[in-house]
Amino acid sequence: MHDLFRAKTRSIQHQRSTPHNENCCVIEVAAGLVFRDGKLLITQRFPGAHCGGLWEFPGGKREPSESFEECLRRELREELGIEVCVGELVESLRHDYPEKSVFLKFFLGQWLQNEPRPLHCHDLAWVTRDELSNYSFPAADARLLDKLRAADRFWSK
Repeated sequence: MHDLFRAKTRSIQHQRSTPHNENCCVIEVAAGLVFRDGKLLITQRFPGAHCGGLWEFPGGKREPSESFEECLRRELREELGIEVCVGELVESLRHDYPEKSVFLKFFLGQWLQNEPRPLHCHDLAWVTRDELSNYSFPAADARLLDKLRAADRFWSK
C-alpha cells in the first residue's frame, strides 16, 4: 500500500505545472548513486552555480536525443572521468525551486573503471550513511536522502 501511495505521489508531482512561470521548461536530470565498499560518491557544486557549494549526487541535464541512462553515463564520464553501468531506477521526482523546476531520476550506478576526479565539479567525497548528515544538499534531494538513510541494502560492502 505504501508503494502505491508513493507511486501516485510521484505521478502527481511530475504532472504539476510550474507555478512560477508557465512558459518555463522543466529541466530533466539524471543522477547516479555510485556505491563502493559501503560508501556513496557525492560531488560538490561550484560556488557560483545554482545551489552553489552544496553537495549532490553526480549527474546532469539530459539532452533531447538521449535517454536518462545515456545521460548519466555521459555526465559521469564528463564530470568525474568514470565509467559506470547504469542499473535500477531508485527514485524519480519533480522539485520546484523559485527560479526553475527540475525532474530528477536517480539510478544505481555500478562503478566499472577509472578513479573519480573532480573534472567538472568543485570537489567529491566517498561517504558512509552516517556521514551524509555532515553535508548540505539541495532541497530536491531531501526525500532521496531519507530513503538512503533508511535502507540497509544500499550500504552493504
